[in-house]
Amino acid sequence: MTACPTGIAHTYMAAEKLTQAAEALGHEIKVETQGSIGAENVLSDNDVRGADGVIIAADKDVDRSRFVGKRVLVVGVAEGIRHPGELIERVRTAPVYGEEDGGAGTAAGAAASAGTGGGKQRSVGYKALMNGVSYMIPFVVVGGLLIAISLALGGHPQADGGLVIPDGSFWKHVNDIGVIGFTLMVPVLSGYIAYAIGDRPALVPGMIGGWIANTGALYGSKAGAGFIGAIVTGFLAGFLVVWIKKVRVPRFVQPIMPIIVIPIVATTALGLFFIYVIGRPISWVFTHLTGWLGGMTGSSAVLLGAILGLMIAFDMGGPVNKTAFLFGAGLIASGNQTVMGMCAAAIPVMPLGQGLATLLRRRLYSEQERETGMAALFMGLFGISEGAIPFAAARPAQVIPANMLGGAVAGALAGTAGVTDAVPHGGPIVAVLGAVGGVPVFFLAVVVGAVVTALTTVALVDLSERGKGGRGAPAGAAAAPAVTVAAGAGAGGPSGTAAATGTRTEAAPVPAAAPAPAPAPAAGEGDEDGVGEEGSAGDEGSDEGRGDRAQAPADGHSVPSPSPEVLSGYLTARTVRTRLAAGEKEAAIREMAELAAGTGRVTDVAELVRVALAREAQGTTGLGEEIAVPHAKTDAVTAPVVCFARSAEGVEWGSPDGTKARLVFMIAVPEAAAGDEHLRILALLSRKLMDPDFRARLQGAEGTAEVLAVLAEIR
Repeated sequence: MTACPTGIAHTYMAAEKLTQAAEALGHEIKVETQGSIGAENVLSDNDVRGADGVIIAADKDVDRSRFVGKRVLVVGVAEGIRHPGELIERVRTAPVYGEEDGGAGTAAGAAASAGTGGGKQRSVGYKALMNGVSYMIPFVVVGGLLIAISLALGGHPQADGGLVIPDGSFWKHVNDIGVIGFTLMVPVLSGYIAYAIGDRPALVPGMIGGWIANTGALYGSKAGAGFIGAIVTGFLAGFLVVWIKKVRVPRFVQPIMPIIVIPIVATTALGLFFIYVIGRPISWVFTHLTGWLGGMTGSSAVLLGAILGLMIAFDMGGPVNKTAFLFGAGLIASGNQTVMGMCAAAIPVMPLGQGLATLLRRRLYSEQERETGMAALFMGLFGISEGAIPFAAARPAQVIPANMLGGAVAGALAGTAGVTDAVPHGGPIVAVLGAVGGVPVFFLAVVVGAVVTALTTVALVDLSERGKGGRGAPAGAAAAPAVTVAAGAGAGGPSGTAAATGTRTEAAPVPAAAPAPAPAPAAGEGDEDGVGEEGSAGDEGSDEGRGDRAQAPADGHSVPSPSPEVLSGYLTARTVRTRLAAGEKEAAIREMAELAAGTGRVTDVAELVRVALAREAQGTTGLGEEIAVPHAKTDAVTAPVVCFARSAEGVEWGSPDGTKARLVFMIAVPEAAAGDEHLRILALLSRKLMDPDFRARLQGAEGTAEVLAVLAEIR
């Protein structure tokens, strides 16, 4: 079983490579592929029971509990593509899974056993954090949007400018449901961080620990530790469970360790540790920050506004944020509404800024993150700062400083103009309802703060990604499980929504109608990574002077009519180019986009190029074996299109194996057409390209007719 972070092409490529290697070595193999649409060709209990060994080729966390007692080898998905034969030999002497930890298994243990797997390996900490963030996002979005909607549709303006939802009303119940979502958000983050590290025994202590962290009343604080506290408890719970698993216990106790002993011991220890050791400093911080702010009320309003903005933006609901908020709210009763005005201007800056960042530089964000960004913009309008938490949790080093800078700017501008707020709430909603004094400057402060946050975030994230040489997987992608007795899951579009298709089906070879191939102008190999959408091109017309029927193409060979159907008719003579003129990746993508435009199905070539390049920024689509499959999902195309081109010199595509791309397929589909069909085409294409003989014949085909005849074997 295998999986990559987004779950498309590499699944099938690894599956095909491992299957071919097993057959060559005389072994029987079954491959479970796990992609974004779920597991296929699933390994049954009988399959596992009869297996001599299990190969897990995955770049994300996988559930290994069903492989207890079996020899398990864990590597990166790239290793399944590069060295399948070696993996099959290595698994015969791999350690037996479950012997060291009583059968529960851990992500840390898997990482230790992974050896020197290929691909961009992520640390256990990174995977765990992303796992928690991916499970938390739906709670943030649902909770925040329900609260915002209930306020917008069911709130009644008060004389002081506030907004109240009447008790017992329909919208009050909607609001309560949203509050429950927000309440669960922090424990879910903590719980699934712990789960990624310590597996199921760590889920309970992680969630309860997160609840304790977010409930300040348990340790004498008026504010909980928020999402930062949840990250702490998640990692503490996960590694505590890993440590407990290493304790030797009598054999008769082992069966109850994962379901009784470990959860009880870890939950109790973590809860008491947080209350008595970590909670007291948090309470101390809250108390002393409040006193310190009280001594600043007579100082410069600009400085006080900047400090309050920094605090509001730091932890979005944690002790520092709550200290500033409650300080401002407490002064309203004494007649000082300017402090709350500073806070009110800073409160919406974080979600508005992060949402704006996803619009300004879409290529830096996964589709899930962009969707969360839209929700964050809406939450920001209603002063719900928690809308930015998923971004801060995923990239704390870049997002939190950007949030703080924007919050400080907004608070300082509001302080400079003496903006006031008569209610303990923030965001544009309070200004619209009449609670804010100095409305023009208030909106100016919010807008400037959000823009500063967005621009700073984009700059820091871009700098970070350049330093890493590009992202291997989007941050918001879920760390879905994947395991293998032989093969893998591939990569997909920026969101990770594209996925592996059904059970592994061999493409039945079709005898090529072309004459014996001439020597390939250049043969090649490459490696794994991304691919994306289904493609198609019209059956009519052609490229470089080829018409609907047999016209003389630019390479001097005739095109038969009718030409063979390739990839369900998505790739035709019009979208084939036997000689790619471009020598570098961006130019090659642009040339392929223009080739697709010749079908009449591309309305905006520049947008198609932009989306394809944005996908490359998420991780190279160079698969290795001298193959590249750039792709784009955009409404700049009106119907699916697949293009193919060959490059004699090869184009540097950043493939993991270092080879240049000589066989380039470009897939472009409209947003509405990205579904199971395009994944089926992608799976067939990925698997067939793993056949060295097929690649050699494709390289050696002399003209468009021969190229199409070879490609017609992809079925």
